[in-house]
Amino acid sequence: MNNLKKNKIQIFSILLFLFLWQIISQYLINDPLILPTVSEVIKAFFELSSDIPIDLAVSLLHLSTGLFFALIIGIPIGALMGWYKNADQFFDPIIEMLRPIPPLAWIPFAIIWFGLSDYSAGFIIFIGALFPILTNTYTGFRNIPKRLVEAAKVLGCKKNINLIRHVALPSSFPYILSGIRISIGIGWMCVVAAEMFGLDNYGLGNVGVGNMLWQYYSLHMMDRVALYMLILGVMGLSMDRLLKYAEANLLKWKKGTNIRQI
Repeated sequence: MNNLKKNKIQIFSILLFLFLWQIISQYLINDPLILPTVSEVIKAFFELSSDIPIDLAVSLLHLSTGLFFALIIGIPIGALMGWYKNADQFFDPIIEMLRPIPPLAWIPFAIIWFGLSDYSAGFIIFIGALFPILTNTYTGFRNIPKRLVEAAKVLGCKKNINLIRHVALPSSFPYILSGIRISIGIGWMCVVAAEMFGLDNYGLGNVGVGNMLWQYYSLHMMDRVALYMLILGVMGLSMDRLLKYAEANLLKWKKGTNIRQI
């Protein structure tokens, strides 16, 4: 399937979704409190066109903060667990005990530890983004082909640090990228929860996509709630597409290795 045909199908699916939404909300439900129409959401977009960029920027800063710490903590721990058996045995019970706890459950501690600040939002996003990166890095290191390690040793690469640098990391890179994609998606979902309890966002007051979504809900302005939900969805889709594009370019060497072609 060529890219043009694929893009046409995707555009058609979005337009069909919007058309059905408009018909259902206007003629079947006919109550903007339950489900606003597409036209009402578009009107709200133009009314808030000057506020949306600020809200988006603040939310993306929160996401970047949480994701940054998830990367610098998750990748090293995942690599250690995947490469060293003792590290795996040491960290595994701790990780498996903390991993099932939902990020939302950490909100009370986030408020107590960091107050109603940007650090609280970054911490909640960090919790959501950490484990996919860690587990994917671990899986990548555990699935390194043994022949690659043996070949590197034959060629004189015998120290663990050199094997990790020249063999393990390049071999695990596809897994790490997949973990980053998953983490960004989960972190972006955590943005709403991280912002809705009220923050002084970088001295700008109550701003941010999640924060404003909750405020408009309390005012029963559901057209604006739907607008910010759409913004979350569009931004999530855009980030996923950008990461897919980056992944395709960074992993060109993998082309042709998959039997199934979509």
